[in-house]
Amino acid sequence: MYAVIKTGGKQYKVVIGEKLKVEQITADVDTQIVLEEVLMVVDGEVVSVGAPLVAGAKVTATVVSHGRGEKVRIFKMRRRKHYQKRQGHRQNFTEIRIDAIVK
Repeated sequence: MYAVIKTGGKQYKVVIGEKLKVEQITADVDTQIVLEEVLMVVDGEVVSVGAPLVAGAKVTATVVSHGRGEKVRIFKMRRRKHYQKRQGHRQNFTEIRIDAIVK
């Protein structure tokens, strides 16, 4: 059984017991969260596809940790103009563990 959820503007395929890093969610560590934007649920041969969301479906997850991702380096340059700009960015994330998928 798996589901496709939407959180933080991105879509993720999730399975029970899986850990994944998503955009930062404002919740404390070791708390249960409910993700209600479920786009599709597959249970064996039964496929439920929403238009755009599956009615009544939800995914419960536990917040494992918060952190920051790898640094992305941005370098801008204009040739022959003596213009160079260096910048870096680290995106915040929340690591969650999928506990249950309810159709």
